[in-house]
Amino acid sequence: MPTGYSSQLILYKIQQVMSTKPEKTLEDEKFLDMALRPATFDDYVGQERAKRNLSILIGAAKKRGEPLEHILIHGPSGLGKTTLAYIISRQMNSSLRITSGAALEKAGDLGSILTGLNEGDFLFIDEVHRLNKLVEETLYPAMENYKLDIIIGKGNSAKTLQIQLPKFTLIAATTRISLLSNPFRSRFGASYKLDFYSEKEIQKIINRSSKLLKIKTEPEALETIAAASRFTPRTANKLLKRARDYAQSEGKETMTAGLAKEALNLLEIDSLGLEATDRKILNVIAKNFRGGPVGLKTVAAVTAEDENTIEDVYEPYLLQIGFLARTARGRVVTPEGAKHVGIKLDEKIQNSLI
Repeated sequence: MPTGYSSQLILYKIQQVMSTKPEKTLEDEKFLDMALRPATFDDYVGQERAKRNLSILIGAAKKRGEPLEHILIHGPSGLGKTTLAYIISRQMNSSLRITSGAALEKAGDLGSILTGLNEGDFLFIDEVHRLNKLVEETLYPAMENYKLDIIIGKGNSAKTLQIQLPKFTLIAATTRISLLSNPFRSRFGASYKLDFYSEKEIQKIINRSSKLLKIKTEPEALETIAAASRFTPRTANKLLKRARDYAQSEGKETMTAGLAKEALNLLEIDSLGLEATDRKILNVIAKNFRGGPVGLKTVAAVTAEDENTIEDVYEPYLLQIGFLARTARGRVVTPEGAKHVGIKLDEKIQNSLI
C-alpha cells in the first residue's frame, strides 16, 4: 500500500471508484489494486514460511538498529512479491522506491536512483533477471560496500569516481531465478520462494477484497472465483472485480455463484481457470501431435504464441494441475488434460512418456 495513504483516504477512494460510471480511469483501477494489497503480515494470507522468516529477520534488524540484508524473492507471477516488499518497508518504517530490471538500461539509470535514496530506504527491483549485465555489475559494490563506481571518460584517460551511498536494502523479485548469475545471487543475505496458494487461502483473500470493495457476495460465488483463480491472488482479485462489474451491469446487488459463472464464461475462463490459450495449447498437443511429445518451438509456432509467454504464463499452471508434463523429448499432454478439452488418448502410452 502506498506510503502516506490513510485508511480513511483509501475507503474514500474505493467508494469514489465504485460510484464511477462505466468509464473507470486506469489511475483509479491502479489505486484499487494498491488498496487491496495487505499492509501487514497478519493481513497477508499464505506463504507462512516466508512470513515467519521475514518477521525474524526484521525483528532482529530492529533490535540491532541496522538495515536489513538484501532480499531476493522468487516464484511465479502474481503471488505477492511486490506486496511483500511493501510490507517489509512498512515494518521497518522506511520508504520504498520501485523500479524494474527492464527499466534500468544503463548504469547511469541505476546510479540516479541509488544516489536519491536515504539512509535505511528500500529499493525494489521487479523482474530483476532482465537487468543489463553492466547494470548488474554496477550493483555489486553498491550491495556489498554501499559504494557506487562511476567511470568518467574513455580509454587511457578514463577515471573512476567512487560515491558513498546511504545504507539501503535491495529487494529483488524474479519469476526466473535460474537466469540470475551466481555472483549476483550470492550477494543476497536472504532468499525466499513463494508457492502457489491453496483454494481455501484464495477464498480468504477474495473474501477480504470483497469487503474492502463493499461487494455483497454469496459464499458459493467466492468458491467459484477461487476455483478459477489459478491459485494466484492477483488473478483472483482481477476475476472478482470483473464479476462485480458484470453483476452491477445486470442490476444485481448480490453476487451469486450463477452470476460469477456467467462472468467467467464471458471472459472465456472455465471452471478450473483455464483460458482460451490454455485450452488451445492442450488441444494442439493432444489433437495435432497425438498427445506429444512436442517441442516448445513447435507449440509456439502452431498456437501463434511467444515461447517465453507459453513457458512463463501458461505452462506453470497446466503443470501444477497435472494437465501437462515436460519431458526430455518435449511437452506431453496427460490423459486428464486431453479429457478436459474433449480428446481421448491412450492412457498407457501417455503415462509411459511422462
